[in-house]
Amino acid sequence: MTTPQQPGGPDELPIRDDMIRLGQALKLANLAEDGAHARGLVEDGQVSVNGEVETRRGRQLHPGDVVSAGGASVRITAGG
Repeated sequence: MTTPQQPGGPDELPIRDDMIRLGQALKLANLAEDGAHARGLVEDGQVSVNGEVETRRGRQLHPGDVVSAGGASVRITAGG
């Protein structure tokens, strides 16, 4: 459940805990259809975190991190 994207900025992805794994975030943000799709995107170098390509699906993301894939971006926020 993402909130509408602000002009020039990423959508927001609120999380309940202090962190979320990259693969989970990709699915929740609808940047990946399922876990297998998320894994493929990450393994193929099509996902970036804070502007750097990330190849670890288990990477921990925290509020403030920005995840990008397929031309879309989401910012992890606290409180979901």
